[in-house]
Amino acid sequence: MGTAPKMMIVTLWKLYAHVQFTLTSRPNSNSAVGLQRAAKDGTVGVTLIELIIAMAILAILMSGILPLSYMTYKRSREIELRQNLRIIRNALDEYKKQVDEGKIPKANEDSGYPPNLDILVEGVESTDAVPVIYKFLRRIPRDPMTDNGEWGLRAYTDEPGSDIWSGQDVYDVYSQSDEQALDGTYYRDW
Repeated sequence: MGTAPKMMIVTLWKLYAHVQFTLTSRPNSNSAVGLQRAAKDGTVGVTLIELIIAMAILAILMSGILPLSYMTYKRSREIELRQNLRIIRNALDEYKKQVDEGKIPKANEDSGYPPNLDILVEGVESTDAVPVIYKFLRRIPRDPMTDNGEWGLRAYTDEPGSDIWSGQDVYDVYSQSDEQALDGTYYRDW
Protein backbone atom coordinates (compact mmCIF):
# COMPACT_ATOMS: atom_id res chain seq x y z
CA MET A 1 0.00 0.00 0.00
CA GLY A 2 1.34 3.46 -0.86
CA THR A 3 1.94 6.34 1.55
CA ALA A 4 -1.19 8.29 0.52
CA PRO A 5 -3.66 5.56 1.58
CA LYS A 6 -1.71 5.02 4.82
CA MET A 7 -1.84 8.72 5.64
CA MET A 8 -5.55 8.79 4.84
CA ILE A 9 -6.18 5.83 7.14
CA VAL A 10 -4.24 7.51 9.96
CA THR A 11 -6.19 10.74 9.46
CA LEU A 12 -9.53 8.91 9.43
CA TRP A 13 -8.53 6.95 12.51
CA LYS A 14 -7.62 10.17 14.36
CA LEU A 15 -10.96 11.69 13.32
CA TYR A 16 -12.75 8.57 14.49
CA ALA A 17 -10.91 8.63 17.84
CA HIS A 18 -11.79 12.33 18.29
CA VAL A 19 -15.47 11.67 17.53
CA GLN A 20 -15.50 8.65 19.84
CA PHE A 21 -13.89 10.66 22.63
CA THR A 22 -16.36 13.52 22.13
CA LEU A 23 -19.35 11.17 22.20
CA THR A 24 -18.23 9.27 25.28
CA SER A 25 -17.03 12.25 27.31
CA ARG A 26 -20.29 14.21 27.32
CA PRO A 27 -21.77 14.92 30.71
CA ASN A 28 -24.58 12.59 31.75
CA SER A 29 -23.58 10.03 29.13
CA ASN A 30 -23.95 6.30 29.76
CA SER A 31 -20.98 5.17 27.61
CA ALA A 32 -20.23 1.55 26.84
CA VAL A 33 -16.91 -0.01 25.82
CA GLY A 34 -15.66 0.21 22.20
CA LEU A 35 -17.85 1.41 19.34
CA GLN A 36 -21.11 1.00 21.17
CA ARG A 37 -22.60 3.55 23.49
CA ALA A 38 -25.76 3.62 25.54
CA ALA A 39 -28.54 5.93 24.42
CA LYS A 40 -30.82 7.76 26.84
CA ASP A 41 -33.61 5.23 26.37
CA GLY A 42 -31.32 2.30 27.21
CA THR A 43 -30.70 0.99 23.67
CA VAL A 44 -27.16 0.30 22.50
CA GLY A 45 -25.81 1.13 19.02
CA VAL A 46 -23.33 3.03 16.90
CA THR A 47 -23.60 6.52 15.50
CA LEU A 48 -23.82 7.41 11.85
CA ILE A 49 -20.36 8.98 11.83
CA GLU A 50 -18.87 5.78 13.24
CA LEU A 51 -20.45 3.78 10.42
CA ILE A 52 -19.25 6.26 7.78
CA ILE A 53 -15.69 6.18 9.11
CA ALA A 54 -15.66 2.39 9.28
CA MET A 55 -16.96 2.16 5.70
CA ALA A 56 -14.34 4.67 4.50
CA ILE A 57 -11.55 2.66 6.12
CA LEU A 58 -12.86 -0.56 4.56
CA ALA A 59 -13.15 1.09 1.14
CA ILE A 60 -9.55 2.29 1.32
CA LEU A 61 -8.32 -1.14 2.35
CA MET A 62 -10.31 -2.82 -0.44
CA SER A 63 -8.92 -0.40 -3.02
CA GLY A 64 -5.44 -1.64 -2.11
CA ILE A 65 -6.33 -5.33 -1.89
CA LEU A 66 -8.26 -5.77 -5.17
CA PRO A 67 -5.39 -4.86 -7.53
CA LEU A 68 -3.04 -7.13 -5.58
CA SER A 69 -5.46 -10.05 -5.77
CA TYR A 70 -5.87 -9.55 -9.55
CA MET A 71 -2.09 -9.48 -10.01
CA THR A 72 -1.76 -12.67 -7.94
CA TYR A 73 -4.46 -14.38 -10.04
CA LYS A 74 -2.79 -13.32 -13.31
CA ARG A 75 0.65 -14.37 -12.09
CA SER A 76 -0.63 -17.84 -11.12
CA ARG A 77 -2.16 -18.26 -14.61
CA GLU A 78 1.17 -17.22 -16.16
CA ILE A 79 3.01 -19.80 -14.06
CA GLU A 80 0.52 -22.45 -15.17
CA LEU A 81 1.01 -21.42 -18.83
CA ARG A 82 4.79 -21.72 -18.55
CA GLN A 83 4.50 -25.14 -16.90
CA ASN A 84 2.05 -26.43 -19.51
CA LEU A 85 4.22 -25.19 -22.39
CA ARG A 86 7.25 -26.85 -20.82
CA ILE A 87 5.37 -30.15 -20.38
CA ILE A 88 4.20 -30.26 -24.01
CA ARG A 89 7.53 -29.11 -25.44
CA ASN A 90 9.41 -31.73 -23.41
CA ALA A 91 7.03 -34.42 -24.72
CA LEU A 92 7.59 -33.22 -28.32
CA ASP A 93 11.35 -33.30 -27.80
CA GLU A 94 11.22 -36.79 -26.27
CA TYR A 95 9.14 -38.02 -29.23
CA LYS A 96 11.70 -36.56 -31.65
CA LYS A 97 14.54 -38.16 -29.66
CA GLN A 98 12.87 -41.59 -29.84
CA VAL A 99 12.44 -41.19 -33.61
CA ASP A 100 16.07 -40.11 -34.06
CA GLU A 101 17.22 -43.17 -32.09
CA GLY A 102 15.12 -45.40 -34.35
CA LYS A 103 12.79 -46.58 -31.60
CA ILE A 104 9.72 -45.11 -33.33
CA PRO A 105 9.17 -45.65 -37.07
CA LYS A 106 9.01 -42.71 -39.46
CA ALA A 107 8.58 -42.22 -43.18
CA ASN A 108 11.51 -40.84 -45.18
CA GLU A 109 9.84 -37.48 -45.81
CA ASP A 110 8.75 -37.00 -42.17
CA SER A 111 10.52 -34.51 -39.89
CA GLY A 112 10.40 -36.87 -36.93
CA TYR A 113 7.86 -34.82 -34.95
CA PRO A 114 4.40 -36.22 -34.11
CA PRO A 115 1.57 -35.66 -36.63
CA ASN A 116 -0.69 -34.27 -33.86
CA LEU A 117 -0.78 -33.78 -30.08
CA ASP A 118 -3.17 -36.69 -29.50
CA ILE A 119 -0.52 -39.23 -30.49
CA LEU A 120 1.53 -38.13 -27.46
CA VAL A 121 -1.33 -39.37 -25.25
CA GLU A 122 -2.45 -42.39 -27.28
CA GLY A 123 1.08 -43.69 -27.74
CA VAL A 124 3.17 -45.10 -30.58
CA GLU A 125 4.31 -48.67 -31.07
CA SER A 126 8.08 -49.12 -31.02
CA THR A 127 10.21 -50.84 -33.65
CA ASP A 128 11.82 -53.14 -31.07
CA ALA A 129 11.81 -56.95 -31.43
CA VAL A 130 9.21 -56.97 -28.67
CA PRO A 131 6.98 -53.97 -29.51
CA VAL A 132 6.29 -51.54 -26.70
CA ILE A 133 3.88 -48.61 -26.79
CA TYR A 134 5.58 -45.31 -25.95
CA LYS A 135 3.28 -42.75 -24.31
CA PHE A 136 4.63 -39.26 -23.68
CA LEU A 137 1.72 -37.54 -21.90
CA ARG A 138 -1.15 -38.69 -19.68
CA ARG A 139 -3.29 -35.88 -21.00
CA ILE A 140 -2.78 -32.73 -23.03
CA PRO A 141 -2.57 -29.74 -20.68
CA ARG A 142 -4.95 -26.92 -21.57
CA ASP A 143 -4.00 -23.34 -22.39
CA PRO A 144 -4.98 -21.37 -19.25
CA MET A 145 -5.04 -18.05 -21.10
CA THR A 146 -7.83 -18.89 -23.54
CA ASP A 147 -11.46 -19.80 -22.89
CA ASN A 148 -11.42 -22.96 -25.01
CA GLY A 149 -7.99 -24.13 -23.77
CA GLU A 150 -6.78 -24.97 -27.31
CA TRP A 151 -3.16 -24.48 -28.31
CA GLY A 152 -1.80 -22.91 -31.45
CA LEU A 153 0.33 -25.39 -33.40
CA ARG A 154 3.40 -24.92 -35.60
CA ALA A 155 4.87 -27.46 -38.01
CA TYR A 156 8.57 -27.95 -38.62
CA THR A 157 8.28 -26.23 -42.02
CA ASP A 158 6.19 -23.26 -40.76
CA GLU A 159 7.66 -19.81 -40.27
CA PRO A 160 8.53 -19.01 -36.62
CA GLY A 161 5.86 -16.30 -36.26
CA SER A 162 3.21 -18.05 -38.34
CA ASP A 163 -0.36 -18.30 -37.05
CA ILE A 164 -1.37 -20.83 -39.70
CA TRP A 165 -0.51 -24.48 -39.10
CA SER A 166 0.40 -26.41 -42.25
CA GLY A 167 -0.79 -29.66 -40.62
CA GLN A 168 2.27 -31.77 -41.45
CA ASP A 169 3.48 -32.32 -37.90
CA VAL A 170 3.61 -30.59 -34.50
CA TYR A 171 6.98 -28.94 -33.97
CA ASP A 172 5.88 -26.36 -31.37
CA VAL A 173 2.85 -25.07 -29.46
CA TYR A 174 1.95 -21.54 -28.39
CA SER A 175 -0.87 -19.77 -26.59
CA GLN A 176 -3.56 -18.27 -28.80
CA SER A 177 -4.18 -15.42 -26.33
CA ASP A 178 -3.62 -11.84 -27.53
CA GLU A 179 -3.18 -10.58 -23.95
CA GLN A 180 -0.02 -9.00 -22.62
CA ALA A 181 1.86 -10.59 -19.72
CA LEU A 182 2.95 -8.82 -16.55
CA ASP A 183 6.50 -8.51 -17.93
CA GLY A 184 5.25 -6.72 -21.09
CA THR A 185 5.61 -9.64 -23.53
CA TYR A 186 2.68 -11.32 -25.26
CA TYR A 187 1.60 -14.83 -24.27
CA ARG A 188 1.65 -16.04 -27.87
CA ASP A 189 5.39 -15.25 -28.03
CA TRP A 190 6.30 -17.52 -25.09
